[in-house]
Amino acid sequence: MEWINEIKFDENGLVPIIAQDYHTGEVLMLAYTNLEALGKTLKTGKMHYFSRSRQKLWLKGETSGHIQTLLTLYYDCDIDSLLAVVKQEGEACHTGNRTCFYRVGYGAESYSWDHLKALYSTSLARKENPKAGSYTNYLFDKGIDKILKKVGEESAEVIIAAKNNSKDEITYETADLLYHLSVMLADRGVRWEDVYAELARRRKP
Repeated sequence: MEWINEIKFDENGLVPIIAQDYHTGEVLMLAYTNLEALGKTLKTGKMHYFSRSRQKLWLKGETSGHIQTLLTLYYDCDIDSLLAVVKQEGEACHTGNRTCFYRVGYGAESYSWDHLKALYSTSLARKENPKAGSYTNYLFDKGIDKILKKVGEESAEVIIAAKNNSKDEITYETADLLYHLSVMLADRGVRWEDVYAELARRRKP
């Protein structure tokens, strides 16, 4: 790996490294690495970074369990930044969001799987920390049969909306269905990422 000797580390011996999800292509986070952290990453296959605030090496997910497994490592044309394509366990951001880049600073909001992830996270949060008056908690309290009944009802509503050929109706009813699917998935312990991974597996090259 002679290219490592050509990396243009800054005056502090650091180089920026971007972590990208291999399934979705999402940019998960931007961090920094030095020669030692990079060496540990390549040796273990787990992402190690250098914390500028703590001035020490750290293994991503060491305390949270949200490990990043390195699949491919790229370096740019100037060899002064790196791109790690990783398999992310859980969330990448310490805020609990899937990616650190979850806020829009300019332009249209991105309509991505993050919205389904947010639905799932909210459902799971209600399950673990019930909130009085929450419809989601009402569904969990009634149990899986009630949840599945609602999934069936909302599926039928989507069919009717499509038959009526009403864009607004289709949009509204599909949103209802996805919400109830998120509740069902949270109840059964299946994540939207698992569904997405299955779709990615089926996609032809």
